[in-house]
Amino acid sequence: MRLMADVRDADRLLTQGAADRIPPGVGRLLSAVEETAESGKLWCGAAVVMTVFGGRRGRRSAAAGLAALALAQLFSNGVGKQLIDRPRPPKEWIEHDEVEDRPDSSSFPSGHTAAAVAFTGAVASAWPLAAAVCAVPAALLAVERVQSGAHYPTDVAAGALIGLGSAWLTLHTPSLLQSFPS
Repeated sequence: MRLMADVRDADRLLTQGAADRIPPGVGRLLSAVEETAESGKLWCGAAVVMTVFGGRRGRRSAAAGLAALALAQLFSNGVGKQLIDRPRPPKEWIEHDEVEDRPDSSSFPSGHTAAAVAFTGAVASAWPLAAAVCAVPAALLAVERVQSGAHYPTDVAAGALIGLGSAWLTLHTPSLLQSFPS
């Protein structure tokens, strides 16, 4: 019982700290990254670039990334949000206007973070440099989800775990691997 109270307190402190202490210019950058990542646009764009310019390794990385992203979306939005109906952080914790522009769905887990981590994690196996490039907007996106008041830090952490699990499943499921283009 005490552990859950400690987690709730940490969620509150970290959420309020992120919302209050991130400078407005950085907040605008975070919002731009989130806007680009909405509905997987950023990751689909990255997959196109990898496919066009990365040769065989790029095609394989793109396919693995998109497959992992799809699994992460299924687990986070299709299962997690349906099973756990957690309200978004209270609006009074967030002292900027972005709090008014957030979804009505369950806060747990962060589907944006799950997708970003899944794509990046799956790409890392075949093309570590591309994954390092993808890790930058993935990290910014995770911070934005808390800073904007859309998620608690534990929602983002759960999304990251779902993303890592989805990447692992994608890379370790033989039938999925055989279907990737060579």
